[in-house]
Amino acid sequence: MNRRKLNIAVTGLNNTDNPGPGIPVIRGIRDCEDFDVRIIGLAYDNLEPGIYMRELVDKAYQIPFPSAGSDALLERIRYIHSVEKIDVLIPNFDAELYTFMKAEKELLSMGIHTFLPTITQFEERHKAYLPQFGEKYDLLVPRSKTLTSTADIYALRQEFSYPLLVKGKYYEAYIAYNEEQVVSYFNKINVKWGLPIIIQEYVKGTEVNVVALGNGQGNTIGAVPMRKQYITDKGKAWGGITLADEQMLELTRELIRKTQWRGGMELEMIKTADSRYYIIEINPRIPAWVYLAVGAGQNLPAALVKLALRENVTPFNTYQVGKMFIRYSFDMIGDISQFEQFSIQGEI
Repeated sequence: MNRRKLNIAVTGLNNTDNPGPGIPVIRGIRDCEDFDVRIIGLAYDNLEPGIYMRELVDKAYQIPFPSAGSDALLERIRYIHSVEKIDVLIPNFDAELYTFMKAEKELLSMGIHTFLPTITQFEERHKAYLPQFGEKYDLLVPRSKTLTSTADIYALRQEFSYPLLVKGKYYEAYIAYNEEQVVSYFNKINVKWGLPIIIQEYVKGTEVNVVALGNGQGNTIGAVPMRKQYITDKGKAWGGITLADEQMLELTRELIRKTQWRGGMELEMIKTADSRYYIIEINPRIPAWVYLAVGAGQNLPAALVKLALRENVTPFNTYQVGKMFIRYSFDMIGDISQFEQFSIQGEI
């Protein structure tokens, strides 16, 4: 069989206790027998572990943080493309998606393919707009409120009862049991991700998630539901198991149909004792636990690559129930010269 040669650039190489999706996305792509791939890792920080995973990443480049502006990021991508001839680029962080979505046509004119949500899709599912999103698409969502000042915190008692959730606009969420904790989490998140801060009603139940892929025309290419078995102090799944839950799948398929969702997504839900599903977050990209879907029979990263290349992709109809994933820590041994090379030259 002739395997298609592809150069694929991937961000999100921070495979730590708050892992990015990049490494599991790369693993899924490398598992696909249709591709002969060269993986170009794009890293923001010189200590992202994926930079040094030579069996997964063929070459790594440092790129400027989104806060440096879209011009700086795109200029760096142009340089990397001039060397590597990138066929497909897969961004994996919420904070960088806006720049890549806006530059989609420019990237395509260079020969770089992406498959991302539209700006409208990206904007309307923001945590700050989730109540309006729920009303528009007939979804159950917790009550929420955006805060731009700590002065607003003491008025929350009139609208919410404790505990409640304090969330950043991109990442991080904490359960607060009193006003002092809200102030502390507000300041902590604001320093890292800026304003606004989202306050969300706490819904009691079981946290469940779905990873899904939409083709941009209302069709679901794949979807796998999961229940977290082990959760870190950052709220990240460190273990999970695939579920047989047709209600979750139907909710996902309906949402993709109504929104015409394009690209990967993760639905974070709370299943209550009376089997109601509250959407607490919609992440507009593939999540870090996506390799569980690959292991269960749906290679969504590989399907995403094919969609980016405008190929026809047959939807997945089944997956294996009861498949588990468990993350673990692993000490890689390298040399300070590797770190120095990447820090000074910006590539390795």
